[in-house]
Order: sequence, then C-alpha cells, then structure tokens
Amino acid sequence: MASKETCRTELRAAVRHLSERGLSSAAKWAAEQLMGIEQDPSKHTPSHTRFQRGSSSIRRRFRTATPAEASGTPSAGVSYVMTPSLVVAEEYDYDLMDSDFYLLAKSYFDCREYRRAAHVLRDQTSKKAMFLRFYALYLAGEKRREEEMIELEGPLGKSDSANRELLSLERELSTLRKNGTIDPFGLYVYGLVLKEKGSENLARSVFVESVNSYPWNWSAWSELQTLCTTIEALNSLNLNNHWMKDFFLASAYQELRMHNESLAKYEYLQGTFIFSNCIQAQIAKAQYNLREFEQVEVIFEELLRNDPYRIEDMDMYSNVLYAKECFSALSYLAHRVFLTDKYRPESCCIIGNYYSLKGQHEKSVMYFRRALKLNKNYLSAWTLMGHEYVEMKNTSAAVDAYRRAVDINPCDYRAWYGLGQAYEMMGMPYYALHYFKKSVFLQPNDSRLWIAMAQCYETEQLHMLEEAIKCYKQAANCNDREAIALHQLAKLHSELGRTEEAAFYYKKDLERMEAEEREGPNMVEALMFLAQHCKTHKKFNEAEVYCTRLLDYTGPEKETAKSLLRGIRYARDVEHFPP
Repeated sequence: MASKETCRTELRAAVRHLSERGLSSAAKWAAEQLMGIEQDPSKHTPSHTRFQRGSSSIRRRFRTATPAEASGTPSAGVSYVMTPSLVVAEEYDYDLMDSDFYLLAKSYFDCREYRRAAHVLRDQTSKKAMFLRFYALYLAGEKRREEEMIELEGPLGKSDSANRELLSLERELSTLRKNGTIDPFGLYVYGLVLKEKGSENLARSVFVESVNSYPWNWSAWSELQTLCTTIEALNSLNLNNHWMKDFFLASAYQELRMHNESLAKYEYLQGTFIFSNCIQAQIAKAQYNLREFEQVEVIFEELLRNDPYRIEDMDMYSNVLYAKECFSALSYLAHRVFLTDKYRPESCCIIGNYYSLKGQHEKSVMYFRRALKLNKNYLSAWTLMGHEYVEMKNTSAAVDAYRRAVDINPCDYRAWYGLGQAYEMMGMPYYALHYFKKSVFLQPNDSRLWIAMAQCYETEQLHMLEEAIKCYKQAANCNDREAIALHQLAKLHSELGRTEEAAFYYKKDLERMEAEEREGPNMVEALMFLAQHCKTHKKFNEAEVYCTRLLDYTGPEKETAKSLLRGIRYARDVEHFPP
C-alpha cells in the first residue's frame, strides 16, 4: 500500500480529472476515499479535520494547497501516474481546458444535452475532447434506448431496443486503439460499447488496459468487475499492482461470495482509509451476507451519525431492520430518507420494506414499482417485489419479478430462492427443488436455503426423506438461527424408526432450547420422546427427570408423564424384586 500522502495527492488529482470528463460517479467515489484518509494532526488544526467518528455532524476540512497540489500535476501539464513497475507520462490538454469549444460542450453535457455536446466537439482532435464526444454519443444512445423501451413496453416492460450509437462508436474506437492513439478514458468508453454488444472477453481486456493506464477511474473497475463472474476469470486478469487493485479485489471477492476474503481486504484498506464511509458500508455488506445482523446494525448506525443524509446502501440497513422486526427503527429510517430524497430507488425500497413490515403489501408493491421506474435494473427492488407477491399469493407475478431479477444478476441467490418458494406454492416441487438447488449453490452457508430444500424433499410428491435429512444436517452446520433443523432431524429419524439418532437430535435440540430459554411445543415433544426412549432402554433415572419436567405443563402431556412415572416405578420394582 502506498503512503497516505501519495494516495491523497493521487486522489485529489483524480477527482479533478474525472470531474472534467463528466465521470461524476467515479469522481464522487474518489472524493469520498480522499476524505477517508486520516490527516496528520501535527499539520492540521481540529477545524480542518474531516469526518469525525462518533459525531452527529460532518465537519469538512479546507486547506490551502500548494500550486503543484492545486493543479494536481508536478509541472508542465504532465501528470505522472505512479505504478509499481513504470511511470507513465500522460499529456493532459491544458490548452483545451480554456477552449471555448470544450467549455460549451461540457456545459451541454452537464445539462444532459448529449447530442449537442457531441456536435460541438465534432472537429476537435485532442484526446480529452474526443473522449467527451464518444461518451456523450454513448449516453445519447442509452437515453434514446430507454425512451423507446418506455414508449413500446412501459417503464417496467421488456424490450429489444438497442443503443444505435454502438456500431459507429465501436468502429471509431477500434481504429484508435489499433493506432495506439486512444487514452485510458477512451478505452473505458470502448469497453462499455463492447460489453453492451456482448463481446465480453475483448471488453475485459480493454477495461484492464484502461485501469492499468489510469487506475483511479472506479467506474472502469466496476465495469470490469461485472465481467468477472468466476474466480478463474478474476485470476486471469493481468493487473498492475497499484493500491486501487485492492479496492477492486475486495469488491470482486464480495460479488463472488468470498465474504471472508473480502472482509480481510477491506480491513487492510482501512489501515490507510480509516474514515472511509464507503469501506464501512462494504464491510457491512459482507457482514450482512454472513448474516451477522447485530454487527451490520452497529455499522449503519455509525454511518448515519457521520453522514446523516446518506442514502446509498441504506436499503440494506432496512433489510436488516425488517429481518429483526425493528418496527420503530425502520419507521424512522423510512421517514428520514423520504425527507432527504424520496425519488431515489433506495428510498423507495426502504419505504416498501416499511409497509411490508406493517402488512400493507399492496402499498409495498407500489413503492417497489416506483423504484423500478427510477431504475429498471435495480436488483433488490425486483426481488423484494417478488417476496411481496408471494405474501399476496400472486405466484405468477412473483415468478415474473424473480425472473427479471435473475436476468439482471444470475448470481442473486435470493431471487432463485424466491422462484423455489413460488413453485412450491403452486404445488410443483420438482421445479421448486431445481431453484432451491441453484440458491444453495450460490449461498451454501445460509441455513434457510437448506431448510427450504429439505422441506421440498419432504413433500408428498417427492417423499425423499434421506435427502431431506442431508439438507437438515447442512442447515444445522450453518448456524440455524430459526432452530428448525435439529427438531426436524429428530422427527425424521423417529419416523424412520431410528430411535438412537432421534434421541441424539432431540437431546441437542433440548440443550439449545434450554440455553436460549425457549419454551413451547417443541420442548414438550422432545421431553416426551426422551422420557419414553429412556424408559424403553431402562434408563429410569433419566426418564424420571424428563417426566418430572413434563409435570410442570398443564396439557395432556401432564397426564402422559404421570402414566410414564407409574410405569417407571413399576418397572423399577420388578427389576429389583423379580417374581
């Protein structure tokens, strides 16, 4: 990892370079990481420090920079991109920064008048101007494609409409790449074009060239990540050993469900970016996937204290509050994002979760649909809307929502799980089993998925009890929070006449219920079975203990326990005084 000062200098220059080119998301990401680096307290007064942890407000630092720092370049309009093996001297067209053509085009671009921006730059030959023209044309094509989809199919419909600028852009960018006259930003646009046309292998190579030449464009790294759907594809990348690579690997590991490896990377990055809210949010995401909800809640509470108007990732926080049934906290969060920006997909999903927890499923669906109108590829909205349709018993609509989710991301185990649930409701266990297997393959450490698959095996049509037992065993090994697996294992073994195995699992289940101080029918069932089992095997003292505990209940089990105790005493007398 480079020094803090090196990272700070590089990010400060990157924010300016990316902003000048209209790469707003990448500039925002770089600025957030810049503010995540701890300041040297010997050089800065408290009033110039950044986000203060544990504070309810954000204090921003304002520092007078040296001329070299202010420009972000060492000298003579040349920015030296530091990489481990080489120093790339990249010319930036500072004469163009004062060009009336570029300033006019950029103002049009900022107003989303992409074709006007491209037209202004049609005769400009500098790399910077050519990039903005390419990017403006690409976005103009995307804007028109979205308009056509709405006109033809409605905001949530499917459509075959395509970006009509791709062909001409591919031709021009391909020529520039062959001639060696394309810059890293042009390569980024070329990668976008290739990815949308389905040329994934070439797109991957082009994105690698882009990030190796200019490693601070997080948008390029993000696009590259979407093309690495397997660990083999990730390991095959020939990436320079820049510190930005660690951010990429941490994010890629997370998408590949390597959550512990991702956590290790982010914790390493925190050594430099100790105050980065982005890293904190990603750590929360990894913990969420590991179902460590208590830790996730603590992280998000701290994030909101430091950045009270933050909306990114807050829908994940709402999922945690929903799972824990924290009604008041979820209500407060929904009210908060509604006041901050109610027309954000994340806000709509949070409000949708709020209404779902209240049992108002129709209103919940309305907000999930609103999220999808704002961003039709917003994955969690499709999945959550599918869950709502399942609650409403509208299985056909649920199946459609889940299928849209897996079209967007085939690695979304929640959508596959939802499809399994929907087909199980329709009485089609073979289809349900297929989808449950998909979800378990993607998320093998989630006990809920193993339990769902086991219950599918138990259905009357399948009745594959041995397979169900295997699934329940997996669930028990995956920290079964709902405490279903042990009880079901005991019942299945009892049903199959395996009394020793049944007694083993009933004992384990009883120990767990005692540790968690839980009462209920499962405890009665376990005590009853163990009392009868011990009596049968002449373990009279143990059987008597279980029967005595049953006497504390008021139902029919009390009479059964009394009868068992009489039988135990008679059997004990016969044993000691045979006729």
